[in-house]
Amino acid sequence: MKLIQKKKLEKLQGQLPKGVLRLDEQTRLSHSGDKWFASNPPDAVAFPKNAKTVSEILKYANKHNIPLTARGAGYGYVGSCVPARGGIALSLKKINRIKEVSDKNFVAVVQPGVVTAQLQSEVELKGLYYPPDPASRNDCTIGGNIATNAGGPRCLKYGVTRDYVIGLEVVLSDGAIVRLGSSCHKNKTGFDLARFFVGSEGMLGIVTEATLKLLPKPPFKGCLSIGFRSMKQATKVIQKIFKSGFLPSALEVADSFTLDAARERTNSRMFDGCNAHIIVEIDGQEKSVRSELRDLKKIIEKFSPLFIRKGLGDLGVEKFWALRREFSYSLRDTGLTKLNNDIAVPRGMLEPLFEFTARLQKKHGIQVACFGHAGDGNIHVNLMMDENDPKQVRRSDAALDELFKQVLAWGGVVTGEHGIGLAKLPWWNQAASLEVRNLHAAFKKAVDPKGILNPGKFV
Repeated sequence: MKLIQKKKLEKLQGQLPKGVLRLDEQTRLSHSGDKWFASNPPDAVAFPKNAKTVSEILKYANKHNIPLTARGAGYGYVGSCVPARGGIALSLKKINRIKEVSDKNFVAVVQPGVVTAQLQSEVELKGLYYPPDPASRNDCTIGGNIATNAGGPRCLKYGVTRDYVIGLEVVLSDGAIVRLGSSCHKNKTGFDLARFFVGSEGMLGIVTEATLKLLPKPPFKGCLSIGFRSMKQATKVIQKIFKSGFLPSALEVADSFTLDAARERTNSRMFDGCNAHIIVEIDGQEKSVRSELRDLKKIIEKFSPLFIRKGLGDLGVEKFWALRREFSYSLRDTGLTKLNNDIAVPRGMLEPLFEFTARLQKKHGIQVACFGHAGDGNIHVNLMMDENDPKQVRRSDAALDELFKQVLAWGGVVTGEHGIGLAKLPWWNQAASLEVRNLHAAFKKAVDPKGILNPGKFV
């Protein structure tokens, strides 16, 4: 840390309540990265407890041109919260109250440090429903979800985080506190500025409160777990489900490598002999759910799957989702380095995607494991690299280049839910045209003219 910067931060430390700003090495190192591979320690870490303190910190940082990177729980997968230019890492974990859950207005007012699963549990006690369900929902926070526009399996039917944000309190780079949107489910008063900040990866402002739309909790749900001899079989069934008029609440797929890894971790024998697997979940009134599952089973049986297993009610469904949530951890257990790519393709390109990843694996000698949200084309294509094999390390960038190039050629996107961060930065110019990049830069300059918020990222 440069001496001038250190003196500026020590002065700020003296102006803030005791313990808000820490400069010790251990705290700085523990806030240097997320679940991706890059890290860079900040010069200081701030732990504000309210929007007023966030505002004070931003005013000072803006005046003295100190970089500031907001941080939620640190469960991102692309390095979005890595303080690439040092400065201040602003942790929002202590701004963590659920201020209101209204079963009359169907809204929740929450602070950014609230853990996603905690919010879901609290609203469900009132018969309400907050659908976005990232796999890390037991650890990630609402603020992080908003910064990345998090999704999850249920976004097939219910949409992503952006679809539930109807109001925000945001602290801008100069310290101004603005309230955007309202508690109304419909609002056309000017631009939709609240959602403008959703998915911005902390580069436009700091969210200190969110008003979220809630739904009535579906009274019943059920699912089918289906094993297949081939991925081609599985993709045909996925297409048939939609063509038959069904809209599942979730529709997930996994390939053979992922299933083999999950079997090793969980000791479940369900995946024995499977080269592909899907989970189809239906929710709604109990009578209609049971009826739809029966109809779905009849349709799927025509494709001669290896098995069809059924789960009914919360507990019956959860036993299958508990296995699904182990997939990512199972791949890490293999000892290989998992390069997680959350690409999304048009739904009709699923079969070509799996055919392409098989060719990619053969060409580059790197195992590819695919699983994810088949219902909306958002598949996690994981390059499983042996870091001790120099050839694989060299080939990984070439394999990623080919993957992203093909996905974009199909009209897909390089990230469906994790964001750009640092991981996707090399492909940003391919993913967005010059005109689109200039538009991003114009928005950024309008709200953060000095460029202090999360610098070193894609804008």
